[in-house]
Formats: sequence, C-alpha cells, structure tokens
Amino acid sequence: MTAPRTDSRKALGRLSLPERTRVVEALRTETVGGVLLLAAAVLALVLANVPGLRDGYASVRDFHLGPAALGLDLSVGHWAADGLLAVFFFVAGVELKRELVAGDLRDPKAAALPVIAALCGMAAPALVYTLVNVAGGGSTAGWAVPTATDIAFALAVLAVIGTSLPSALRAFLLTLAVVDDLFAILIIAVFFTSDLDFAALGGAVAGLAVFWVLLRTGVRGWYVYVPLALVVWALMYNSGVHATIAGVAMGLMLRCTPREGERTSPGERIEHLVRPLSAGLAVPLFALFSAGVSLSGGALGDVFSRPETLGVVLGLVVGKTLGILGGTWLTARFTRASLSEELAWADVFAVAVLAGIGFTVSLLIGELAFEGDAALTDEVKAAVLTGSVIAAVLSSVLLKIRNDRYRRLCEAEERDEDQDGIPDVYEQDDPEYHLRMAEMHERKAAEHRRLAEVMGGAGDQHDSPA
Repeated sequence: MTAPRTDSRKALGRLSLPERTRVVEALRTETVGGVLLLAAAVLALVLANVPGLRDGYASVRDFHLGPAALGLDLSVGHWAADGLLAVFFFVAGVELKRELVAGDLRDPKAAALPVIAALCGMAAPALVYTLVNVAGGGSTAGWAVPTATDIAFALAVLAVIGTSLPSALRAFLLTLAVVDDLFAILIIAVFFTSDLDFAALGGAVAGLAVFWVLLRTGVRGWYVYVPLALVVWALMYNSGVHATIAGVAMGLMLRCTPREGERTSPGERIEHLVRPLSAGLAVPLFALFSAGVSLSGGALGDVFSRPETLGVVLGLVVGKTLGILGGTWLTARFTRASLSEELAWADVFAVAVLAGIGFTVSLLIGELAFEGDAALTDEVKAAVLTGSVIAAVLSSVLLKIRNDRYRRLCEAEERDEDQDGIPDVYEQDDPEYHLRMAEMHERKAAEHRRLAEVMGGAGDQHDSPA
C-alpha cells in the first residue's frame, strides 16, 4: 500500500495560531499607521494647493537645518526622506529578519509563494513602465518607481472599507510587502547610489560591526545603541549610499528567536517599541513633506499624456496586478503548492490589485530617479498618487464583492464552541478536541431531553382533571 504524499502545500492555507496572532497584531498597528499616512497625504495636498497656504508649506519644507560641518545641513523634506524613513526601514529590516528565522520565509516551500509573487510584482511594473517610455520616447530612469507596495496605505484601505480578509490572505499581503521592501532596498542601494566616499562608508561599516558585537555580547541600554545608530546613519549618508540602508542593516542584525527563559526575542521587543514610532510619526511626516504636489487640471492631464507619468500609473495599476496574480498562479501551477480550498482566485486578484497602492517607497524612488528635475519629480509624485488612488478604488470594489465570503470564513476561524479560548479550527485534528466536542454535544442533548420531560410533565398536569 502506497503511503499518501505529505510534501504538498496549500498556498495561502490556514496559519498556525501563533503566526495568526502575530499577523493580527501587525495589521492593527499598520492599519492605524495607514490611516495616519492617508490623513498626512491629504493634508499635504491641501497645503500645497490652497493659495493662502502654499507658500508657507513650501518654506517649511525647504527650510534647512543641521550641522553643515558634518555634511548634514539638510532641508526639512530631506530630513524626512533620509532621516525619518531610516526608522521605517529599520522596522522593515527587523520584520524581514523575523520572517527569515521564525516566519514563513524560513521554510523554502512556504517562502516560494510570497517571494515569487513579490519578484513578479516588481518585474512586471518595471517592464510596463519601460515599454511605455520606450514606445513614447520618455525617460526610462523611473523604471523602479512603480515597483513598490505601500503596506500601510493598503491596510488603511482595508480599514476604511471594513473588509475582513481571511488571516492567510492578510499574511500573504504582509509577507509579500516585506519581500517587496527588501528588493526595493536593494534597488535603492544598487541603482541610486551616488559617488562613493569610501572613508565614510568604511566608518559606517565599522559602526555596524560595533553594533553587531554589542548585540552579541548582550550589552543593553538605549543610551548605547541610539547614539551609535545616529553615527552609523550620518556616516552612511555621507558615503553616498542612501542613508535608509543603515536602518535596514541594523534591523537585520537583531536576534529574532527567543532563547530559553525569554518570552520574546530582543528583535520582537524592539520592533514592538519602534513600530508605533515608524507607523505613527516617521512615515506620516515623510508623506506630509513629500506628497505636497500641485494637482491642477493641467497637471493631472499631464499624468496621462507624458510617458514617464503614464508608465508609473500603468505600472502600479496594471503591472502590479498582473505580476502578483501571475506569480501566484505560476507557483501553484509549477510547484507542489496549491491554492487553499477556502479561497478563490478572485480573492488573490483583489489583493493583487490592492498591492498596486504604491506610496512611501515609490515617492522616495521618484525623488531619487529624477533628482535635479523638480518639475518632473512633482509630476511623477502626482502619478504615484493617481495610480495609488485608482488601485485603491478598484480593489475596494473587488473586496466589497468578496466581503460576504470573507465574513463567513472569518466567522468559521473565530468559532469556539467548546469555549476553551482556542478557535475550533485549530483543534480539528486533535483527538482530545473531538472527545470534548462529543461530551459537550451529549450534555446538550441530555439537557434538551430533561427540558422535554419537564415540559411534558407540566403539560400532563395541566391537562389532568382537578
């Protein structure tokens, strides 16, 4: 008798209970951050387009501060892009490290789906952008602008429309965004690095080495690590490598597996502390000083007439959708993975459209790609906003259509008939669970029989002659 195969894997199947709990916590924080990000972006657009506020907004954004002797005399907008976003990328680095050592990316079979989907979801928008600009005679310098997904903005859309996604599908979106962030970081490091200052770069590497040694020797105290992190960031900025890379590198160095006697790892504790700072302050302030572009009728018309801006819009709306959906289908078609029976391809399609919301990293890459051309940079930012809004609207419609199905799935996941605090779906393969359920149903049946006997006896007394 041939033993059944056990090496197949359900793509987007049910998460383990601890992983599901972690995803819910991350979603809660990111969703709040996404709402703040959305509010900051709207405020930036108002400040940049209301005549009485436009000049004041521009003067604050362009105001310079910082020690010039250290090469850090930067505008407020520059501080937001290079300084505050380093906090965002630090959290991304910790999240990536956690996924690599303790999450889905630890298992190559499980990692195949989000990695392939993320790679295809970055390659397809870049290809769409390049084809549009080659055909239209535009600049191909912005090929990387539509490749990034803004997870906070995407989750903010979910919060606004009130959709309850199955936990596995939400985890797929989160993990895909983590992988997306990793490759966006690599793109910034490889393609948008200016002339290198090897002395400053060597100093940054030495600082990172000291950071690593301190972590491994168990040195504790924010007063040690925060000043060191600032020094590493400043050296990385002056080296010509984008300063956010320093945040990623330090995040990847943190230990994300708990040791004996530890409830949580240092990486998880620090991420828990820093994530609200990133989602609630760093990213919204970046949006406040980067999303303020003119949205006059002429500017919006140019978004669909210039190849550079049209390529960004089509890359986000069309390229992202085709890339992620195609990558997921290829994984299910040519590997042992198969789509979970609880989900339909329409669900994956809706999330693929949702991933077309590009904001934080797309705005950053747009500034780097067209540095020196302020007018084109603003037009590309307007294209990022336009493409993100289109993706948000389309995905909202699709998710609303699937809403009833999601609600039923979530109700099934949350059902806890034996009231032991663990959803029944996680106990279905446990023999003790089936014994408890049988005992519970027997008790209910006995209670119904006793109630029927009482009611029957009462009826007999009522009907008997006095």
